[in-house]
Amino acid sequence: MEGQILIIITVILICIIITAFCLHFIRKKEKNKFLNIANDLEYSKNLITGTPVLLELSKIEPLLKNEMMEQKYNNWHDRFIFIKDQKISKIEDILIDLDTYIEQRDFKNCTFKVAKAEMEIYKAKISANHLLEEIKEITYSEEKYRSIVIKLKSKYRQMNKEYQDHKNLYEEMQDEIELQLENIEKNFLDFEKVMEKNDYNEVVHIVKALDTMIDHMSIVIKETPDLLLMIKELLPKRIKEIDSIAKAMTKDNYPLDYLNLDYNIEESKKNINKVFDKIKILNLEDAMFELKTILEYFDSLFVDFEKERLSRKVYEEMERDFHKKLNKTNKVVEEIYNQLDDIKKMYDLNESDIEIIHEVKKTLVVINDDYKNLVGKVGSSSSPYSILHKEIEDLTYRLKMMEEELDIALKSLGNMHDDEERAREQLEEIETFLTKSKEKMRSYKLPVITDNYFVELQEANDAIKEVIKELERKPIVIKTLNTRVDTARDLVLKLYNTTNEMVKTAILAEKSIVYGNRYRPYYDTIEEGLDEATEYYFKGQYQKSLDKVLKTCALVDKNIYKKMFSIYDK
Repeated sequence: MEGQILIIITVILICIIITAFCLHFIRKKEKNKFLNIANDLEYSKNLITGTPVLLELSKIEPLLKNEMMEQKYNNWHDRFIFIKDQKISKIEDILIDLDTYIEQRDFKNCTFKVAKAEMEIYKAKISANHLLEEIKEITYSEEKYRSIVIKLKSKYRQMNKEYQDHKNLYEEMQDEIELQLENIEKNFLDFEKVMEKNDYNEVVHIVKALDTMIDHMSIVIKETPDLLLMIKELLPKRIKEIDSIAKAMTKDNYPLDYLNLDYNIEESKKNINKVFDKIKILNLEDAMFELKTILEYFDSLFVDFEKERLSRKVYEEMERDFHKKLNKTNKVVEEIYNQLDDIKKMYDLNESDIEIIHEVKKTLVVINDDYKNLVGKVGSSSSPYSILHKEIEDLTYRLKMMEEELDIALKSLGNMHDDEERAREQLEEIETFLTKSKEKMRSYKLPVITDNYFVELQEANDAIKEVIKELERKPIVIKTLNTRVDTARDLVLKLYNTTNEMVKTAILAEKSIVYGNRYRPYYDTIEEGLDEATEYYFKGQYQKSLDKVLKTCALVDKNIYKKMFSIYDK
């Protein structure tokens, strides 16, 4: 028991020692971390202290030639002293407190002091850097602005050379341009003067003015010749061409009033003069755009003229074709309309067919009226051909649609007439077949004609009579007529086939009996069969007679079938 207690106590002591060791290790690690942070903060503080503000201020001292510069110098010096004495001192105090808390292992306060130190270092760094940039703006000004001015002088010399080499292109603009060039040169001299005084505030304004003036004059030198060329030569020439073409087209009866040329040309001339006045005072803003807009307008007129010429050509061609088609259609519709009552009496027309003809007539009247108006516009020259072209296209399309509707009506009437003619032709064919059937039946003296022949003959005659009635009926109902014709044709063909089959069967039966008589003296069975076949024959049962005689003769002659049918075919 005592041994167990001893073990437990030993384990507890070991745990306490391990825990203490871990806590010591953790606190030591935490302390080292804050020591590293403190070192980094100290380094950052030293960087701020080492900012070369005093070095840059020493460069300013030789430039203190005016009161404004002295004020700036004193202000910068005071600000640097404030940063060094106030802000840096405050940071050093915070870092001292941080070292104390680290030694005391008060890590909670350490964290707070680190955050505060970082904030103060950041503020001081920003202030020092901003101060240094302000000072450098002056110390580097001479080098910077002289570099800018050197480039501006190079640009100015190129621009001036361009002007001098082509001076004759600027004409009455020379005085204004040379005055501006003199102003630029004067600004270059002013730049040197203010640089000698180290008046860098004024230097900024002069450099900006030089840059603006040189950019503006570069545009003037570059664009003025083109602008003068457009104003004095290109646009007047274009106006003259437009005026000449317009007069010639007006003489040829082209309606050009819609272009409002006189007013637009006059307004264009006014705008050209306004632009020229702006150019004279070197105000080239939007001048090129305005002149190009005017030029594009005149160029568009050439397109309009060409469009009118083409539209007139197309219009005249379409108008001729339309006029012919319209006259032809008027004639056809008028003829149909005049014969409509007779057509109604002749055929049983549908209401839809009649309605189509009425609608076609109404549409045609509207098209004729619109066409007359169109021709009137041409005569009065009130509309341009580009519009007339579209209107004749529309009329042509409407006429085409109307013709398609008319074709439907004419096709319906034509089909009725064709059906009637076809029915009359088929009636003649049907009657011919009926006559042939009768003639064939009369050409053979059959002992008996079966009843089914007379029934079919009567049906065929009745069907033909019905066809004749339908053809004589006014108006003719085409659908009924076609049905009657089909019925009559079928019945006559049936009679024709019946006649042919009856005659053929009777002939074969008769020839077969005659052929089989040669075997009567030799075979009793054959004699009996031939007698029976003969009896069938005279009763009008020709098929039974043929079957009997062929079957009987086949007992002595197996080729009787081929022989009889070959004899019939001959």
